[in-house]
Amino acid sequence: MFGKLFGKNKPSRKEAHTLATIEKLNETLVELEKKENALLKKVALELQKAKDYVKANNKRAAKRCLTRKKAYENQLEQLGNFQLRIHDQMIMIEGSKATTDTVVALRTGAQAMKAMQKEVKIVDVDKTMDEINEQTESMKQIQEALATPLGTAADFDEDELEAELEELQGLELEDKLLQPATKAHESAFHAPAGKQPARRQTSPDEDEIAALQAELAI
Repeated sequence: MFGKLFGKNKPSRKEAHTLATIEKLNETLVELEKKENALLKKVALELQKAKDYVKANNKRAAKRCLTRKKAYENQLEQLGNFQLRIHDQMIMIEGSKATTDTVVALRTGAQAMKAMQKEVKIVDVDKTMDEINEQTESMKQIQEALATPLGTAADFDEDELEAELEELQGLELEDKLLQPATKAHESAFHAPAGKQPARRQTSPDEDEIAALQAELAI
């Protein structure tokens, strides 16, 4: 308990004195508890003796036992008050120690904040923020410049685009004209076995035209 109360570091002179005071109060409590237990035993013994004397019809002896019992009970009451006072004193000391530690910690924190404020001035903060805003704006401009395409459609000649488009249209038309000849050529090679059409006799000119069409289809 005292380790938590005063911390792990070596206590100062005041803390050591406070610790010694609490230790002394604890020792006193232990002694009072021992006396209290002894008095309780005496009270019980006198009560039992009084009962025995009553049974023996010795009222005078029984009365003396009850008198001693009453005296012991008065001492017990006093011991109880002493213990309450000591407990109250310990609570006050521990509360005062916690209050002192809190004030010291707050004072240390205030001194640290004061020292940091000396290092950082409002003028320096404003200057730093201006520099940050300037750098942010410059970076934004750089990013926008990098995101802009190197060239657009407006940079090309319109006549060149039209010529290229006409060329593509001519190639598409040529593909459409050659498509029937290509299909006929493929069907001649892929006809099922036994069902191939009879090959008619062709002239050398017709063979040359067919070979030219097949080459163009490739």
